[in-house]
Amino acid sequence: MIRKLSLLDRSRTREGHPAPQALRDTVELARAAEGLGYHRFWVSEHHSVPGVAGSAPTVLAAAVAGATRRIRVGTGGVMLPNHQPLVVAEQFGVLESLYPGRIDMGLGRSVGFTNGIRRALGRDVEDAGRFEEQLTELLGWVDGTQRAHPEVHAHPTEGLRIPAYVLATGEGAAIAARAGLPVVVGDLRARERVAEAVERYRREFRPSPWGAEPYVVVSGSVAVAATTAEARRILVPEAWSLARSRTRGSFPPLRPAEEIEAMAMTPKERELYEGALAGHLHGTQEQVTAELAGVAALTGADELLVTTSTYDRTALLDSFARLARIAGLPRPPSPARPLN
Repeated sequence: MIRKLSLLDRSRTREGHPAPQALRDTVELARAAEGLGYHRFWVSEHHSVPGVAGSAPTVLAAAVAGATRRIRVGTGGVMLPNHQPLVVAEQFGVLESLYPGRIDMGLGRSVGFTNGIRRALGRDVEDAGRFEEQLTELLGWVDGTQRAHPEVHAHPTEGLRIPAYVLATGEGAAIAARAGLPVVVGDLRARERVAEAVERYRREFRPSPWGAEPYVVVSGSVAVAATTAEARRILVPEAWSLARSRTRGSFPPLRPAEEIEAMAMTPKERELYEGALAGHLHGTQEQVTAELAGVAALTGADELLVTTSTYDRTALLDSFARLARIAGLPRPPSPARPLN
């Protein structure tokens, strides 16, 4: 069993709820995750996506850290090709200075997913190929070893200890291994591919000042409920949204599961929808316990980063609570919150 559990929330918008509400929901979910004993809570970066409100992860991470007391807070991730490494280093230095010992620097290599977004960001698809170079520069700003700009320093970052993680897609696992950094590998619908990436990462890992040994986080959607049907229903809104994006070119806000289940779909839409539902870890507590044991045996993962999104926030929180019980997460005491 993977005993260390964390959450990644992408601030998904819901039909009938404006984007600002999605960001407030993320902060509230972080508070709940802390109360349930989750290890860390991460937020994501997406640009010009109608169904996702999280476009500024370090800003949102600051709000999450300010609303919690113990849980680690970070990004899953900042897409480094979209930014100058110095600016990213400065942002995380501010976060670590304000919330010492609680900040994670999760980094990805994606760029905007359309030409229009990339032009607006001043980037191109080729910039993803510079990720390893940018990662090296960023780490140099943090530990003070960068020499490309000898008269420039990242304040207040330089000398702080800010754990860095690489989100692995394709070449990402090898990059993490060469840098001696922990790796985050997903998603669990393709478990054999995840296992192959993990094996390669461990095989090629080079110890570094950032990590003496490999550290593997596997990520994916997990839904737990009283029945298998209820657990599957948690996954329905995200599956429909993903299928819709592939047929209509737009990633829409989440809709209630019962509305989606009553919809007429074209054969192609139905195929994509069913495909998007397949492979996720879901079911009763007993079923998910068995599936998690299988993932642990296959990957040897040190940690599970859960990425589930759905329309029904009550069902989502209940799922996370059930998952916490499966893993035997210790419930931290509720600290007294200062009055402002």
